[in-house]
Amino acid sequence: MKISAIIAVIVLALLGLNSMYVVGEGQSALLLQFGRIVRTGDQPGLHFKLPVLQQVMRFDNRILTMDASPERYLTSEKKSVNVDFYVKWRIANNADYYRATGGDPVQAAQRLSPIVKNALRFEFNSRTLQELISGGRRDITNKVREQTDLASRKSLGIEVVDVRIKQIELPNEVSDSVYKRMKAERLQLANELRYTGEQMATTVTADADRQAQVLRADADRDAAKIRGEGDAQAALIYAQAYGQDPEFFAFYRSMQAYRHAFDDGKNVLVIKPDDPFLQYFQNSAGKR
Repeated sequence: MKISAIIAVIVLALLGLNSMYVVGEGQSALLLQFGRIVRTGDQPGLHFKLPVLQQVMRFDNRILTMDASPERYLTSEKKSVNVDFYVKWRIANNADYYRATGGDPVQAAQRLSPIVKNALRFEFNSRTLQELISGGRRDITNKVREQTDLASRKSLGIEVVDVRIKQIELPNEVSDSVYKRMKAERLQLANELRYTGEQMATTVTADADRQAQVLRADADRDAAKIRGEGDAQAALIYAQAYGQDPEFFAFYRSMQAYRHAFDDGKNVLVIKPDDPFLQYFQNSAGKR
């Protein structure tokens, strides 16, 4: 009797322990009975179940990463590119996730991978290589995340949190053609800028020459006008001076002539002593 009681206590204890289960932090649980889902969405804490008849399937609620192998895609102009990407995902619905993958994260990643790759293929096929190089990566990842999240929620019970393209590489033959085209485009742009600069330089030079000619013509005109006015005033002064004292005016003109003739001190005049040019060297009245 004692042995039977002990065995009964042990069995009851085991059944009691088997009727309780704990869901850890960052987890959720699914309760199964003969493979059929009985209860879903158990949150962290202590829960109860029927011993032996019911089983617990625990799931990781944290964000998981699927690091896919590089894939080759074609652009809209049929040029191939190698794309390296990764996906951040987590379980959105335990029941759908269990039905689709059996609760296996590896199988979930294997089924999620073609969904993401098909969405990427569609986006790359609708864009040119130039659009990809010039910064269309963010737009691609946003659209791919939206498309794959919608599809994976329905078919896998998975939420796609993020899709990121790590690298876009060009095959060697494509890289060479792209670099050559970029070089040709830059050379064409440089030639256009150089031609535009030469045109602007020619225009500026011609305008400057025209303005310089106008300024010189105006200066020559003003100078001629001033010289004419000065000559007129000098002639008037000479005439007035001559009228007041002709003898002094003749003397003054002779002194001016002497100064100009012997200004540098090197000139030599060979003339007769009685030449009229030397009349004021003989006496102050100009008499010989």
